[in-house]
Amino acid sequence: MSYKASLVSRFHDGKVDEAQRLSALCLEIVRAKDTGTLQYETYFNDDESECIVLERYRDSQALIEHGEHLAHLMKAIIATGDVHGELLGDPSAELRANFGPDGPVQLFTLYQAL
Repeated sequence: MSYKASLVSRFHDGKVDEAQRLSALCLEIVRAKDTGTLQYETYFNDDESECIVLERYRDSQALIEHGEHLAHLMKAIIATGDVHGELLGDPSAELRANFGPDGPVQLFTLYQAL
């Protein structure tokens, strides 16, 4: 089962340039190292005070791999602003263990679909 995720950042004053630098670095890493990332797109609003990252992964293992590749950047990413996200899917036990109840990413499991 594939997974969809979104991450929303509202930047602190003076942090947009750093956020854009980190975003570019993340994309470089995803392109070079991820084997199961199907989509990784970053969108900024008009005044560049916020961004949304849309992601899609082949399976739980692909998302775990992605997280391992970007783990060293997470503290810096979170320091740029208020960050929260959503993960849509039915995660494996291993993937579920990576998401705590108080973390910045909330898990949503499928209820129904066409």
